Amino acid sequence: MLSETLVSNGYQTVVPAKIRKAHNITPGDVLEWKDTEKGIIVQPRKKRTLLDITGLITTKGLPDAVELKRKLQRGEKI
Repeated sequence: MLSETLVSNGYQTVVPAKIRKAHNITPGDVLEWKDTEKGIIVQPRKKRTLLDITGLITTKGLPDAVELKRKLQRGEKI
């Protein structure tokens, strides 16, 4: 899909409607610009939601908050 836009005096441009709709680009999304030998690559970077990052951090093998509190109350090092 070929689209073109004009760069304004303030170096701003508009993402064409076909591109916005096809890639679900909405206000607040960030466009990443990468300069390559073959040209410029522009791709959207969506904001991450809580559901996107759920499960990235594991607490496997770490004591829980209750156990840490008990250790502190007993004067033990954590």
